[in-house]
Amino acid sequence: MRQKSIQNPINPRKAKSLLTIKAFSEISGIEQTTLRYWEAIGLFRPACRNPDNNYRYYSPDQIILVNFFKALSCLGISLKVIASISRNRTPETVLKLMEQQEANLDMNMSRLHQSYSTLHTLRHVVKQSMGIQEAKHISVQALEAMPITLGPLNECGEGLNYYQDFIRYCQYARENHINLNNPIGGYYKSLECFLSAPSSPTRFFSVNPHGNDGRAAGKYLVGYSRGYYGQLSDAAQRLDDFAAHQGMSANGPVYVLYLRNEICASEPSDFLAQICVALELPDNECASGC
Repeated sequence: MRQKSIQNPINPRKAKSLLTIKAFSEISGIEQTTLRYWEAIGLFRPACRNPDNNYRYYSPDQIILVNFFKALSCLGISLKVIASISRNRTPETVLKLMEQQEANLDMNMSRLHQSYSTLHTLRHVVKQSMGIQEAKHISVQALEAMPITLGPLNECGEGLNYYQDFIRYCQYARENHINLNNPIGGYYKSLECFLSAPSSPTRFFSVNPHGNDGRAAGKYLVGYSRGYYGQLSDAAQRLDDFAAHQGMSANGPVYVLYLRNEICASEPSDFLAQICVALELPDNECASGC
């Protein structure tokens, strides 16, 4: 509820030192509309009003209070909170307020950093998918390192399927603060594991710019497959046949990552999985599923 301004008469002794709202706005750096709004909500009133024309007049020492408002506003503290302590502020109350706001800003910065990281990763993945014209194309590529976060070993027992393991991974991710908005892929400890059970990864992984694990840089046999999650059709066999025909020996893990999924494709038949089979394994890379 708006409060009426106090119509204080102008003190003749102080009249020469008083400032119009325009002058006070220029000195304080606060817009006139803001000064009027502060007055309307009862936060900050002019020193007095001219009884003849109702013009606002401010005292130069009111800039001290305005600077207090500006300082806390720049910290993202709401006017409501500022108003609650403005009259009886002490070093203790202001310190406590700043500590609370610092904690709030830490949380917000963490969320923004995570959102930016996810946006950057997804943008890269979607852009990469746009360069794939033929899903059955297979090639040997030198890939850069890709930081990831590996999940626990999947159960892959009899009667289990892709989704049961995936649900368990999601539960694990939430418990361990892994961002499920980042692209998620399937890790197979070897090409043999991939051939025997294309729909049952050894583990799931999350693409994570700050992950402690990683797909090592090196040469990979790269193929693609279209279709829903876990439905890789004959991709495993095509990659194995290609490797055999070229006299290549797969020596390391397999990474399956969906470059195109529900984020940018409405039909599951348009989903695009990238399959990377390690042809060389650096000495410090683990191929056993760890």
